[in-house]
Amino acid sequence: MTQTVADAPTSAPRPDADHRPQATPEWWRGAVIYQVFPRSFADGNGDGVGDLPGVRSRLPHLRDLGVDAVWLSPIFASPQVDAGYDVSDYRRIEPVFGDLADAEALIRDAHALDLRVIVDLVPNHSSDRHEWFQQALREGPGSPLRERYHFRPGKGEDGELPPNDWESIFGGPAWSRTTDPDGTPGDWYLHLFAPEQPDFNWEHPAVQDEFRSIIRFWFDRGIDGIRIDVAHGMVKAAGLPDIGTKEQLKLLGNDEMPFFDQDGVHEIYRDWRRVLNEYGDDRIFVAEAWTPTVTSTAKYVRPDELHQAFNFQYLGTDWDAAPLREVIDVSLDAMRSVGAPATWVLSNHDVTRHATRFGNPPGRGTQMRTPGDRELGLRRARAATLLMLALPGSAYVFQGEELGLPEVVDLPDEVRQDPSFFRHNGQDGYRDGCRVPIPWSGTEAPYGFGPEGGPSWLPQPAEWASLSVEAQTGDPTSTLELYRSALAVRRRHPALGAGDRVTWLDAPAGVLAFRRDSAEGSFVCTANITGAPVEMTAPGEVLLASTDAGPAGPVAVIEPDTTVWWAV
Repeated sequence: MTQTVADAPTSAPRPDADHRPQATPEWWRGAVIYQVFPRSFADGNGDGVGDLPGVRSRLPHLRDLGVDAVWLSPIFASPQVDAGYDVSDYRRIEPVFGDLADAEALIRDAHALDLRVIVDLVPNHSSDRHEWFQQALREGPGSPLRERYHFRPGKGEDGELPPNDWESIFGGPAWSRTTDPDGTPGDWYLHLFAPEQPDFNWEHPAVQDEFRSIIRFWFDRGIDGIRIDVAHGMVKAAGLPDIGTKEQLKLLGNDEMPFFDQDGVHEIYRDWRRVLNEYGDDRIFVAEAWTPTVTSTAKYVRPDELHQAFNFQYLGTDWDAAPLREVIDVSLDAMRSVGAPATWVLSNHDVTRHATRFGNPPGRGTQMRTPGDRELGLRRARAATLLMLALPGSAYVFQGEELGLPEVVDLPDEVRQDPSFFRHNGQDGYRDGCRVPIPWSGTEAPYGFGPEGGPSWLPQPAEWASLSVEAQTGDPTSTLELYRSALAVRRRHPALGAGDRVTWLDAPAGVLAFRRDSAEGSFVCTANITGAPVEMTAPGEVLLASTDAGPAGPVAVIEPDTTVWWAV
């Protein structure tokens, strides 16, 4: 029986510190990894913000769901300007979430449930409250600490202009001017994101040494992997050259940029891989690498670098058969060429939830502010999930997608906390809509996220009562039970999970059909990505369908926007 709020323990049984999940060679090649955004997952102390004790109390839900690992979005000490992606101390836990003892207990509890734990590391930049940066400001020009960041004199007669024309991802210039200890205007410092997130200078040996130490610190505490934020950043082109154009955000992912995807990052990861190898062969690195092509992403997962990289090209593909098939083929080919697994993902903490994206017209990207057709969006989201979980490689699930949660597109401006919402010409600034605390039980907010009648750092929609874990458990038509069934089939079917290729089958227009084979059995996936039913020869026995699979027999009717799994 799935754990619900009513009978959830305050923590799972405490195992020995040395307990680790069963050793499985290259487990990550076919793993399903669940992303927890801690402040929105479960609130253990009733302050309205999720925390590590809350996550611990809900680990049985993840075990019963059938995932292999938990990825925790940033939990390190942080002023929380950008949801923890502004780290002030990489060896301390943010007090809002708990302390180091809570983190170690969570790791032990997860391992007792055979769940692996991946933590989020932010090496491109720190918080401006980091002691290095604070000391650099206090000491003023000439401070050795300034060499660990990118401090530069400004242009213009009095240095009143930024050192170059780079723009922040969050909008505005990528430079902020300092004030010297004597109160006069000083040098500028680089921040590709918020001003409170100064970029490290990765050419400095002290920065390199510090992060080797941080990596060891966390692997010594038993974590199973590290997800690397802005893995394509860190190294900047020599001389920090001008780009020569405005609205640079529109160029990201399409053009080469002097601050992203520089060749020097790969030497950093080769160095880190040597550190990781000290811990055996069952720990991993995962890259968040936004690159122009999947082929470029593959460079990050060569055998002596990282293990996985997020497939943002797949995430950004519309619900359309031809481009989906193309991105699947390109992804598998690119990763096969370097011996790495492909990864597949539909949602995360930075994009509009796919149950809403797929209910909107295509071509609108991954961030949108309109609810779209809720029924259509959920139907397509369920079909997209079965398609994703049938593909060879590793899959990522963002918290709440197993409940079919839509994006919250109508949050009042006064409750928003996304830093880019308050800046101009940057990201849309509406990421809060996918970060609303998820519902666990009950009929009134906070729906089991915290104590009954307690607060929630973002307001939850009234209609989420019917989407809670409690409401969906045991309902065979629910999205939660679909995820549980799909992950159970994926775990036991010999042709699912790890792999590097599919065999495409003939199918009607708008239908993706492929076969996967193993020595112990074969599997076929058919995804009808059209708005009309299609007839096709049944390839075998139905294992699972995202909606009614239609009549069994030699000819099967696949309903619109439906994926069916078949045993062959």
